[in-house]
Amino acid sequence: MTHRIAVLGLSHDHIWGNLTELQETGRAELVGAADPDSGLREKYQSRFPGEVTDSAETLLQRGDITAVYVFGSNRESEDYVVAACERGLHVLLEKPMAASLGGAERVIHAAEAAGVRFMINWPFAWWPQLRLGIAMAQAGEIGRLWEVKYRAAHQGPREMGCSPQFSTWLYDAEQNGAGALMDYCCYGAALSSVLLGRPERILGLARSTGLKPDLALEDNAVLLMQYPHALAMSEASWTQVGNLTSYVTVLYGSEATLVIEPYAGGQILCATPGNPDGVALVVPPQPDHLGNASLHFLAAIEDPNLEIHPLLTGRTGYEAQWILEEGLVAAGLK
Repeated sequence: MTHRIAVLGLSHDHIWGNLTELQETGRAELVGAADPDSGLREKYQSRFPGEVTDSAETLLQRGDITAVYVFGSNRESEDYVVAACERGLHVLLEKPMAASLGGAERVIHAAEAAGVRFMINWPFAWWPQLRLGIAMAQAGEIGRLWEVKYRAAHQGPREMGCSPQFSTWLYDAEQNGAGALMDYCCYGAALSSVLLGRPERILGLARSTGLKPDLALEDNAVLLMQYPHALAMSEASWTQVGNLTSYVTVLYGSEATLVIEPYAGGQILCATPGNPDGVALVVPPQPDHLGNASLHFLAAIEDPNLEIHPLLTGRTGYEAQWILEEGLVAAGLK
C-alpha cells in the first residue's frame, strides 16, 4: 500500500527528520506541503517532492491525499488537524496536542468524530529503553509505582540552533501556549498520564531566570502532580548548560527503581534490594513498527487492529494538555 501524504505546517523543526524517515519507509508518497513562510517552502522544495503552497486549504482540496503530517505552531496545528479530520484524513501531529485545553478539545473531538487514525508524536516514545520501562511499570515488575519523574532541558531553542521560524513561535505565548512549560513539561505530563492517570492535584512553578533578555516568557518550570498513592514531577528548562540530567526518566516502585538515561548509551538501569547500585537491563528486540513515528503511523493506518502505543494516542495527548492547563493556572500564567 502506498500512502499519499501532505504536510501542513513546516515551522516545527522536527518535520525534516520525520519526512526523511517517511521517505525511507518506501511506503508513502509526499504530495506536497503548505506553509505561509516562503523560506520554509523553498527548503521543502529543495529536499522533497510535490506541490508547495502557502495555503493549507488549497492543498487539502486535492482529492488524492490519504493522510497528513501536521508540524506548524501549537496554535496553527489545531486548525490544521480539524481541517484534515473533516476531510477524513489520518493525522500525525507533532507534540503537544495544542496551545490550550480548548484547542485540544477541538482536536480530539474532530479526530474521534471522523474515526481516523490520529497519533501524536512524542519523540521520546522512540527510545526503546523508555518503552521497556513503561511496560515494566505497567506489568507490576517494579512493584507499586509511587513516583514518576522526567526532566527535559537544554540551553534554549535559539542557543541549540533551532530555526528562526521555530524559535519565533516557541517564544510567542499565543502560538506556543506558554514558554518552556508548554514546550517541555508536556513530556512528563504525557508520561505521567500513561502510568498514573489524571492527578487529583497539580502544583505549578514557572519563572524567567533573566538569562534570556529577549524572552518575555518563562524559561524554567516544574509541575508537581499528586495522586491518591503516588507523585509525579515534570521539569522543563531552557537555560541548562550541558546534557547532564537532561531527558532522564526515573520510575520509583515499591520493589525497584528504574533510571532511563539517553545520554549514557541509551541505557536503562534497574536498582533492587539485591542490586542497590543498579544493573543495566537488556532491551529485547522491538517490532519494526516501533522504529520511528512514520513506521508506527503507517502501520496503524494499514492495520485497524494495531494498537497505537499508549504514549501516542489522542486521549493521552488530551490528558497531558489538561495537566498543562492546570499547571499554567497554578503557576499564575493563566
